[in-house]
Amino acid sequence: MCVLTVKLFGIVGGYECPRNSVPYQVSLFTGYNYCGGVLLSDQWVLSAAHCKPRYNVRLGEHDIWEPDHTEQHIMSAAFIRHPDYNPRTQDSDIMLIKLSQAATLNSYVRPAVLPSDCGSAGTMCQISGWGNVRPSDEDKLQCLEIPLLSDDTCFNAYPFQITENMICAGYLEGGKDSCQGDSGGPMVCEGQLQGLVSWGHGCAQRNKPGVYRKFCQCFNTLESNN
Repeated sequence: MCVLTVKLFGIVGGYECPRNSVPYQVSLFTGYNYCGGVLLSDQWVLSAAHCKPRYNVRLGEHDIWEPDHTEQHIMSAAFIRHPDYNPRTQDSDIMLIKLSQAATLNSYVRPAVLPSDCGSAGTMCQISGWGNVRPSDEDKLQCLEIPLLSDDTCFNAYPFQITENMICAGYLEGGKDSCQGDSGGPMVCEGQLQGLVSWGHGCAQRNKPGVYRKFCQCFNTLESNN
């Protein structure tokens, strides 16, 4: 039996992101980095629906424990889970979080670029996150480049578990993947937001790529709530 694991430890096989190179990256913080997120506008953040909705939302971070003098910490004020979210299958694993006050947009804090169309198999994408970091863990934002996989490859990796709202990305040989604490974080392909870290079978395991909430099909609906 395949055990579905939501992506609540951190990116496997990645590297420290260049400082401030991911200005749309968000940390949803509850005393530690619990989930990732993506800045959509000065008042809205996107994350995974399986994450807790009440957070200190951290923007402009690089080192999660040390002051960067670029960060903004804003409490969440409200949240909107996708009405079709299924916690058993993780279908429609997406959530909007409204900030209690508007973020100040600058070169360190900037919304992600929305997709003009869906990405194709083989396209290289960047994922990023801190993972489930505590003071003794890796504290600087980690990045990793991974390829989008075809629908057939995704279905074969997870028979009868993949819906039209999901997309797989990663390496079938294993060794590189998003992992726990990265949930809700961005997958950006050719400069556009194409997915959110959602779930998988463990982390970085052979023939079990990461599964992402496909974003290209839903951002018009999300914009209507903005």
